Amino acid sequence: MQSCEISSDSTDDPLSSDLRTHRQARIVVIGAGLAGLAATKILLKNGFTDVTVLEASDHIGGRVQSVQQGKATLELGATWIHGANGNPVYHLAEDNGLLEHTTDGERSVGRISLYTKNGVAHYQTNNGKRIPKDLVEEFSDLYNEVYELTQEFFQNGKPVCAESQNSVGVFTRDVVRKKIMLDPDDSESTKKLKLSMLQQYLKVESCESSSPSMDEVSLSEFGEWTEIPGAHYVIPEGFMKIVQLLAQDIPSRTICLSKPVRCIHWNYSAQHQEGIAKSSDTNQDNNHNENNHGCQPLILGHPIYVECEDEEWITADHVIITASLGVLKQNHEAMFSPSLPEDKVLAIEKLGISTTDKIFLEYEEPFWSPECNSIQFVWEDEAQLEQLVYPEELWYKKICSFDVLYPPERYGYMLSGWICGQEALHMERCDDETVAETCTELLRRFTGNPDIPKPWRVLRSSWGSNPFIRGSYSFTRVGSSGEDCERLAMPLPYANSTKASPLQVLFAGEATHRKYYSTTHGALLSGQREATRLIEMYQDLHRAETTKPNM
Repeated sequence: MQSCEISSDSTDDPLSSDLRTHRQARIVVIGAGLAGLAATKILLKNGFTDVTVLEASDHIGGRVQSVQQGKATLELGATWIHGANGNPVYHLAEDNGLLEHTTDGERSVGRISLYTKNGVAHYQTNNGKRIPKDLVEEFSDLYNEVYELTQEFFQNGKPVCAESQNSVGVFTRDVVRKKIMLDPDDSESTKKLKLSMLQQYLKVESCESSSPSMDEVSLSEFGEWTEIPGAHYVIPEGFMKIVQLLAQDIPSRTICLSKPVRCIHWNYSAQHQEGIAKSSDTNQDNNHNENNHGCQPLILGHPIYVECEDEEWITADHVIITASLGVLKQNHEAMFSPSLPEDKVLAIEKLGISTTDKIFLEYEEPFWSPECNSIQFVWEDEAQLEQLVYPEELWYKKICSFDVLYPPERYGYMLSGWICGQEALHMERCDDETVAETCTELLRRFTGNPDIPKPWRVLRSSWGSNPFIRGSYSFTRVGSSGEDCERLAMPLPYANSTKASPLQVLFAGEATHRKYYSTTHGALLSGQREATRLIEMYQDLHRAETTKPNM
């Protein structure tokens, strides 16, 4: 996969041969994650042979990263298949036997960042005390009741009150706090515990939303994210198996690894079309071929030049960009020439993406009880805080929990911690020894057990500092909406640019899916969507060509 050979195959397929003066449409896909591979797979299946995938890193998979740790496969990135019915990732896994060894405990978990529904979550305070199970259940019911309210604003068109600042975090904190304080049956100490648990629940929610804080998540748009019916599934052999299934029919020469892109020079033919047309007019009479109207740049030359970091320039008729929203935020100004339209830049700026990282700790023996499925950190001194922002040296206070990986026959004795936001970036800058020591102190403090040993192995993700990813997945930030996802997905040039070659720059990736953003199935579907967009355009052009009456 290392060399970057551009196919010169000129097979006359019905999609493009007649329309390209007997040459194939040349398509470059940027990114070999789920979206890029899904797009490539469909294009090849439908007769496009001149397809090249440029992947900046040295491996395929994007935000899927399965790591073998002894007998266990650990997921630094995507972990769960969210829902079954109609989920293409689920059907791909099920049809290929990838779920045969998924245990009952790994299905239908209520909280998606929990490895098993079996057992009990231990809510521990920073004073080393466990919160009684009945109190946890009582608070959980209250929180879930308010969570359902957050869905109604979008789903029922309910107006958002000014006090909420259109923020899921502000609204949830305000409503839950009022309900807690108005409960006549609770003592002051119980109320304080519940207020502290509220902060912990919001940290968990931030990790699941991949937002720095739920205060940044839009209340009016929160309910648009659509959950596919069915369970959440773990793939025991690793999520990379899905990546491999998508890639297995793609010729190795199609994918170029370690090939970062510097700039996409698009609309290149349109920029020079006027001069070419004038010189053409001097050699031709006024009898223009109707076939070339609106498509002339395609026949005269490729409208796109992809400039790579290694100084290679690759010509193309179409580019499908699957770069993450984080990369687009960081690089869009330098990445496109001419610059992106103002409304697309605005969509990139308004939508949110943050970092959610995992910290895996491996032990020779468990220090937790057999029924414990997670250790949740509840800081009692945070009960009345409004925003949970920590200085760099206190990054560990953003770790919301450690989940027990289950079953132990597969994983051994392993915990998976969760941290998000700026604090995750601080964690990424620490070395393994610092992370191990910090997490050990945290676990000792919250469990009240000073004898907890240091883990004998640490593994963690670093999505925020990865220059080719820049974050975990997207969310609808306050001030953004699903329309921004659609605007981000809109191909360039826009349809009203009648003189330009159509569908030059297409956009895919989870952030471009209005209902399934942040998910693997959203990424996969978005890649299929853009490939289908190209296929349908060529089918329409071919249909128009073959049905045109002879003159």
